[in-house]
Amino acid sequence: MNFQRGQFREEPEINLIPMIDVLLVILIFLMITTTYSKFSGLEINLPTADATQTQDKPNEINVVVSASGDVMVNRLAVGARDVEAISVALRRAGGSGAEPVVVINADAKTAHQSVIDVMQAAQLSGYSHISFATQNTSR
Repeated sequence: MNFQRGQFREEPEINLIPMIDVLLVILIFLMITTTYSKFSGLEINLPTADATQTQDKPNEINVVVSASGDVMVNRLAVGARDVEAISVALRRAGGSGAEPVVVINADAKTAHQSVIDVMQAAQLSGYSHISFATQNTSR
C-alpha cells in the first residue's frame, strides 16, 4: 500500500565539491611536507675495488689518464687530447698481433669526458676489449 501517491521521492545525490576540497587540502599538505632529494648533493668516491692484482699480460695496452686530462699510452705521452690522436697512439701500441686489451688507468678526479674519449679512440682503433684499473681500498 502506497499512502503517498502523488509525492515523489527525492533521489539521493553525491555532492563532489566538498570531496574535491578535501583532496586539494591533502594534496597541498603532502606537497609542503615532502622533501625532494637533490642529485647534485650526491658524494661518490671512485675508483676503488677489492680485487686481486693481476699480472701484466703481453698483449695489453695501458692507457693512463691524468686528473688534468693528459693521456699516456704505454708510458708514452700523446701530444693531443682529441680522439684521433689517441686512436693513432693506440694502433701504434697495439701492433699487428692479436687484439689487445685496453686497460684504462684513470685518476679518480679525471673528467668523465676524458675517459669517454679514450673509449671512443679504442673503438675507432678496432679494439673492443676494454678494462678499467682500480686500486684496493686501504683498511
